Amino acid sequence: MITGKYINKFYKKYWFMFLFGIIVLIAVDWIQLYIPQFTGDVVDRLSDGFVTDEDISAITLEVIWILLIGLGMFVGRILWRVAIMFTSRKIEGELRRDMFLKAEKLSVNYYHNNKVGAIMAWFTNDLETIEECFGFGTVMIVDSSFLLVFSLVKMIVLDPSLTLISIIPVALIVIWGALVEKVMSEKWDLRQKSFDAIYDYSQENFTGIRVIKAFVKENQEILAFSKVARRSQKIEVDAARVSVGFDVAIEVIIALCFAVILGFGGWFVLAAVQGNPIIIMGHEIYISAGRLVEFIGYFDAMIWPLIALGQIVTMRARGKASVRRISEYMDTEEEIHDKEDAVEFPVKGKITFNHFFFTYPESKNESLQDINLTIEAGETVGVIGKIGSGKSTFVNCLLRLYNVSPRSILIDDVDIMDMKIKCVRESVAIVPQDNFLFSDTIERNINFADRSKGLDDAIDAAKFADVHDNIIDFKEQYATISGERGVTLSGGQKQRISLARAYAKNAPILILDDSVSAVDLKTEEKILKNIKEQRAGKTTIVIASRVSTVAHMDKIIVISDGKIEAFGSPKELSKISPTYQKMVYLQRLEKEVGSVAPWKKN
Repeated sequence: MITGKYINKFYKKYWFMFLFGIIVLIAVDWIQLYIPQFTGDVVDRLSDGFVTDEDISAITLEVIWILLIGLGMFVGRILWRVAIMFTSRKIEGELRRDMFLKAEKLSVNYYHNNKVGAIMAWFTNDLETIEECFGFGTVMIVDSSFLLVFSLVKMIVLDPSLTLISIIPVALIVIWGALVEKVMSEKWDLRQKSFDAIYDYSQENFTGIRVIKAFVKENQEILAFSKVARRSQKIEVDAARVSVGFDVAIEVIIALCFAVILGFGGWFVLAAVQGNPIIIMGHEIYISAGRLVEFIGYFDAMIWPLIALGQIVTMRARGKASVRRISEYMDTEEEIHDKEDAVEFPVKGKITFNHFFFTYPESKNESLQDINLTIEAGETVGVIGKIGSGKSTFVNCLLRLYNVSPRSILIDDVDIMDMKIKCVRESVAIVPQDNFLFSDTIERNINFADRSKGLDDAIDAAKFADVHDNIIDFKEQYATISGERGVTLSGGQKQRISLARAYAKNAPILILDDSVSAVDLKTEEKILKNIKEQRAGKTTIVIASRVSTVAHMDKIIVISDGKIEAFGSPKELSKISPTYQKMVYLQRLEKEVGSVAPWKKN
């Protein structure tokens, strides 16, 4: 059995099921020791050389008792398996749920610093180890302890001298187990970390399989993976050697003890038959063939507890390592959380940046510097600037993905740090650059924000994003499975479905992070027209790489090297913003060059 801050509560919650299972398990251990007794009686009755009718009746009754005990053991084992093993599965599920809830609360920064593969190993290998400790570990501890004691008591009552000889391996196994436990714990910790590395590498390769194939790097990646696998193999083999060596030592000790029992026991039986019983330390040893069979039956019942002692050591070492890893994960500080007096209110959409500075964790350079501006509720605002100027950072801070300085960002004149995180994020719909789609139907992807919405709502949102015609061309239409990360869809389709998903949320603030870059100009114009008409009175922020995308918006923010170069209407920016002027000029030049037929350019 294992203990820990995050698992002790399950003992309290399911104490009745564990207690019931343990009681039944102890009862099974006790009644099964009657089988050697009845078996020995049968042997003694048959060893006299002749069998009377009374012997036949007694043997028949004893055989019936053996069958009834077997039936009782069968029923009992079903009951304790249901009580203990089923409960351990429930605990695994509940602990996995706790871990998943923790995962949702951790900040983006945590996932930047910890690979997904390692986290998945905690959710699989480590949880399975803990479940094994709760289930099979509990059974082994109780079963080995009580069955060992019951068997020893029976053996001592039967013959103390032979018992003394047979219990020597118990002490040796206990000493050996104490020496091995620490080594096994360290080996198991290394083993789990090697699994983390395999998970990390595999997950990264599966995600980037298109790039690997496009650059014909399959063999290179196979060789790199083989190095990771070999390191894991070496660690796994080292752990297995210690574990198997421990088990083999136990088996050898038990086998030697069996040989000793058979040797001394046979000698005692032979001496008793000849009428010359052995005397040791003034104690006359008289044991019949039936009683030797009974004694061997008790020792045979002790074999499982002796082997279990070794397995308990290994399992406990593994369980302690897994509990430590999961506890470290659950103890991770939640950087993003609500204040005790956080407020919640219906957001209208006014956004204010007040001397806002931002630096990413683990970075020394400021990504945004002294941002001061106000976006009124209902305005449609564009954001432009060079690549890496801080455009995405500017809008991501509105989602409370990172903590910001007090009163540096306000929504409806309320400090974003004083608002409930749920209120902030429910008030903002975003179309991110990566256009992540879940492996689900297109309809469910669009209605992700509200599962109560139906097909008509999905169609309405798809028409807003000008992707409805593409969807109905699919064989399954809105029931089409998008595949992992939308792999079955084109870049433009993924982008527009992501836009439809954000629109379907019907949030007072909508953010489009370069979300029309993969569509043609005609589609872009239609989407922008829909934004102007269907989101009238709601705040919309559009990050764009083309000036034409934001040319007809109420205001435009020009960001240069993390600073606001200019903020105003397109007409005002054409006079005061060098970056805007340059982008307009380059776009006009690009259009003029593009209008010349390829065969006339030279």
